[in-house]
Amino acid sequence: MNMRSVDEHRAEAPTTVKCMVITVSDTRTPDTDTGGQLIQSLLLEHGYEIAGYTIVKDNYEQIRELLHEYAEQSEIEAILLTGGTGIAPRDVTFEAVQSLLNKELPGFGEIFRYLSFAEDIGSAAILSRAIAGTIGRTAVFSMPGSRGAVKLAMERIILPELGHVMREIYKK
Repeated sequence: MNMRSVDEHRAEAPTTVKCMVITVSDTRTPDTDTGGQLIQSLLLEHGYEIAGYTIVKDNYEQIRELLHEYAEQSEIEAILLTGGTGIAPRDVTFEAVQSLLNKELPGFGEIFRYLSFAEDIGSAAILSRAIAGTIGRTAVFSMPGSRGAVKLAMERIILPELGHVMREIYKK
């Protein structure tokens, strides 16, 4: 895809997307969930809509149930998750998300780890299991739980491409 067609695709992309925000954590509350708060504020700042927000425990089945439920709702076009993407025994977000994806966007995790490596955390970037893809016609982005990781993923990858991703999903 050449730059001209990327620009054309972005020009044809929807200007707003209805997003569900999910924080995966055993300890966060709405008051202490700085990552989830940041996702919401950045989405609103860029003209996207918040269809809902919730916190779910680091539990494989609960994460899968929520993803399945929200992906089935026509008013939710994208689901953004934060948390549970590491390699600790309780970190099961990657497995839950991956198990439901119809199409994976491996470039999201690859670019996220590259940017993390280059900009802040060096070789520790290998510990991130950020993942994205689609469940039916719903875009799904799963990023680490730290505020810095959320800021990086949102500002450098998700916000610039979310409309474009939705254009591709809804293309006939």
